[in-house]
Amino acid sequence: MTRSTKAERCRRKFLRSFPGGFRDETYIAWEREYKWTAHRTWDELLARDRYRELLASGAFAEIAAHAARVESRTNLLFSFEKMALRDALKERAGARAFSEGLYAFLYGDAAPEARFETWCDVVAGLPRRQTRVLTWPIVTVFGFIALPREHIFLKPNVTKVAASQYGYEFVYRSRPNWETYESYRGFAAQVRRDNADLKPRDMIDLQSFIWVQGSDEY
Repeated sequence: MTRSTKAERCRRKFLRSFPGGFRDETYIAWEREYKWTAHRTWDELLARDRYRELLASGAFAEIAAHAARVESRTNLLFSFEKMALRDALKERAGARAFSEGLYAFLYGDAAPEARFETWCDVVAGLPRRQTRVLTWPIVTVFGFIALPREHIFLKPNVTKVAASQYGYEFVYRSRPNWETYESYRGFAAQVRRDNADLKPRDMIDLQSFIWVQGSDEY
């Protein structure tokens, strides 16, 4: 594998923090374990069949509560985003729109682009009190938790810094949209190819690698 100079520099940065790569004990403790725990909890509460049963029974508040509770045990959203989401799901109309829209995004039969764009529209239409609900983290967090082999979580500022450090041309617009999301997934795919020997398991590993490049924590 021939990596670009910038990609090689980013790889070295990741391995300085986690010499064992994606199997490093510190990496698992700091970056992976809590995300994987959230995914496992999601599977217990809202795997496809169970989610469909809850929808059929009109249990929208229960679905919304499960989703918000699983996310709340992570540090993925900012506190103001958690608050905006909680407010948006308080009333039945918001919980129903969220529950039906999220199911269609995660488990629907439409093409990925259509599912993503429709989900963005659903989030944009959720009730809003003070803080806006339509942010990249809110739009992407539930796909990431539910289906981490398919979906990736996007923190805009960190990702833009990471893409610059990596030398990847990230197509970014602030309003959630498919072109930016697909560009980000392309970035993750490049990271996977460049670090195939480290055997990244899923988008959790790829998002964590990207986070290390762009976050002030590292």
